[in-house]
Amino acid sequence: MEQCTKCGGHLVLGLLAGAAIGAAVGMLFSRHKGTVNRRIIRRKGEDIAEDVAETIEDRIDQLSDAFTEKLESLKSEIKSRVSAARDFSID
Repeated sequence: MEQCTKCGGHLVLGLLAGAAIGAAVGMLFSRHKGTVNRRIIRRKGEDIAEDVAETIEDRIDQLSDAFTEKLESLKSEIKSRVSAARDFSID
């Protein structure tokens, strides 16, 4: 699981770096005025920020669900072992 988390971080970093490079190259070869370019870049930056926030929220939800599932599984296992221990000590 740890390896998967690292891959996700590298993916996000790669996407952000690609977006920054694309924006810089786009500005250099753009036929628009600087004010128009800044407006376009700002809007794209806002879109990227929204996408990143959504991805983070989804990942948090996935981790929360996995944690809750594991916690319930552990609670069940503990109850089962406590019950088995009580049965063993009675015999």
